[in-house]
Amino acid sequence: MRNLLPILTVLGGIVLLWYLAVAPMNIRVALDQAERAGSTITPEGSVERRSVSVFRLMADNSEHVRAAYALDRPRLPTPAQVGAELWKTTGDMALKGRAFSNRSLIYHAWITLQSTLWGFALGMAVGILGAVAIVYSRVADMSLMPWAIISQTIPIVALAPMIIVVSSQLGIEGRGVPKAIISAYLCFFPVLVGMVKGLRAPDPSQLDLLKTYDASGLQSFLKLRLPASLPFLFTSLKIGIAAALVGTIVGELPTGAVSGLGARILIGDQFGAPLAIWSALFAAAILAGLLVTLLDLTQRVALGRMEGRA
Repeated sequence: MRNLLPILTVLGGIVLLWYLAVAPMNIRVALDQAERAGSTITPEGSVERRSVSVFRLMADNSEHVRAAYALDRPRLPTPAQVGAELWKTTGDMALKGRAFSNRSLIYHAWITLQSTLWGFALGMAVGILGAVAIVYSRVADMSLMPWAIISQTIPIVALAPMIIVVSSQLGIEGRGVPKAIISAYLCFFPVLVGMVKGLRAPDPSQLDLLKTYDASGLQSFLKLRLPASLPFLFTSLKIGIAAALVGTIVGELPTGAVSGLGARILIGDQFGAPLAIWSALFAAAILAGLLVTLLDLTQRVALGRMEGRA
């Protein structure tokens, strides 16, 4: 409960600010619709209202403020509207036996999850292997780490189309592989940095002690460096899995995909359906939360067993 109360407090504050922002964001649309329906609006005409602040419009047309919370196509939907749309495209469809319909966010989340997990596995492998090379080789430390840092300065929205084009030129069929590569690109760096920090965590005295026992490099790695790196690794993996999910969604945007959460966001934008965009965003946030929670549980089990053996 001590951990839950702060979370609920912050969540309540966010929801409150969200509701307060809905009326200013939607008031112009609400007034335009009310005027077309025959209501008297101050000032008259949408062109004249462009130069008037939203707060002045709300004060002069207070009777229409409530309509800003009930628009079919709002600029900013309310949390209740997003929740209703999210339930409509997930739980309600699951109850009707249509969980994997192409209109279900469960289906689109599954498509995104597959590429995310492949990208996460690839990024984790590259990050861990790169970290081992950096820790055990000064040449790798001086060459790989600067390039890894430089690679993160390239905007992913610019890199994603290039990866897709190169993949198609190499004859790689389907959109899953390019999305996984983009996902791995965002994922490997936090894993690399965290693993390097973890592998270098043991004190020199601990390393010297193993040398006195005539331990080999592999034994030092397995008995000391690897166990010491696990807390750092799991922290990096939590960041990496969230980054991998973002990379997959970004990779779905320029490919013209029709499946996946990124595709739902793009289609919602093209057809002017804000509720579809927001529900897909929340589905992505929920998916990220579940993945991070799963890694957190794995971390507790793994570290708990290590402490039990110690």
